[in-house]
Amino acid sequence: MTTTGPRITKVEAISLYVPIEDEIEAPVAVPHAEDLTRIIFSGYRTTLVRIETDDGVEGWGECMVRLAPTATRAIIEDIGSVLSGRDPLDREAIWELLFGVMMNRGHNRGMAVEAISGIDIALWDLSGRILGVPLYKLLGGRHHDRLAAYASSLRLRKMEEVVAQAQSFKERGFTAMKIKIGRNPDTPQVDIDFVAAIREAVGSEIRLMVDANCAYSENFKTALEVGRALQDLGIYWFEEPIAPNDLEGYKRLSSALDIRIAAGEADFMAFGSRDFFRSGAIDVVQPNISRTGGITEARRIAAMSRAFHIPYAPHTGSCSAVCLAATLQFAVSLPNFLIFEFMQSDWSKTQPNPLRHDLLKEPVEKLEDGHMVVPEGPGIGIEINMDVVDNYRMA
Repeated sequence: MTTTGPRITKVEAISLYVPIEDEIEAPVAVPHAEDLTRIIFSGYRTTLVRIETDDGVEGWGECMVRLAPTATRAIIEDIGSVLSGRDPLDREAIWELLFGVMMNRGHNRGMAVEAISGIDIALWDLSGRILGVPLYKLLGGRHHDRLAAYASSLRLRKMEEVVAQAQSFKERGFTAMKIKIGRNPDTPQVDIDFVAAIREAVGSEIRLMVDANCAYSENFKTALEVGRALQDLGIYWFEEPIAPNDLEGYKRLSSALDIRIAAGEADFMAFGSRDFFRSGAIDVVQPNISRTGGITEARRIAAMSRAFHIPYAPHTGSCSAVCLAATLQFAVSLPNFLIFEFMQSDWSKTQPNPLRHDLLKEPVEKLEDGHMVVPEGPGIGIEINMDVVDNYRMA
């Protein structure tokens, strides 16, 4: 049988690293911060994926990377040959092939799945470019004219700095913002007072969310104490109060608190989400498409979350502009979309992240009256600035 249409000719993984020049204090809660900050927050990292076809069309994706971007690159270099000569529109069939490489060897999450995520996003971008339509068209079309957005995040810094930043977010038109807490989990009143000061500064009309980054994993009672205080302050959700593998803990918190419990950025695959949904452990799910298996797997999670009547608030975090662009396209196609994470605060106060701010020739993030405008270009609607890629490419 004669095959027609474009065929994949090249899969390239590109690891990028931007050193943070000045030593910084951990801007989010992390365990053993005194020992791990210099590893986790030493620089901005990502692995990009570029897939090309025999007719010269290319698509871009991103793998979420927090450590060792060249490890993700090596995985892609090993499994990329699976795509050679295949139809780029066969996205789900290709996804199953990639997942099958290491699924029965224990690698059903972590770097292997992050590698698949970048490939999958690049395939969806490539498909949109081949067909000449925005990605959201391939996902079923728009469910929203614009996307409600929140400013992320008010990080763990001096109180006067954070309050001023919160007020500036409000002045720019944000009607929602997220606060980081949990640097000192043994003194929860510090976190409670921190949130209370921000609430007083911005007023009751601003929707506030709080993210603990699993800070209370070793003390359920502290998570409960903080959650009750956040309820009294009118906080919209309490994000990742405890470890992502503590399903029983999440169930207990959700039962004991009236505040919404949000989680999902640290989980992988629909299988993990299934257990949280089925047990009623969370009220908002937050997968990141560059970590959870790409758009293909995120669609499965979104469909399942809708079946359980759980809203979807996609995580973006400190990713590059490629993930941000793809997430915009994905989010606007979701009937149960809740709110978009629009990152405003880089890890370093003095050194902005060029992988977010400079990687694209034209930025795709545009805020209007507290909402994101979704671009109409083909695929994920981006053009990469190769000067930035070449400047930070790892050998």
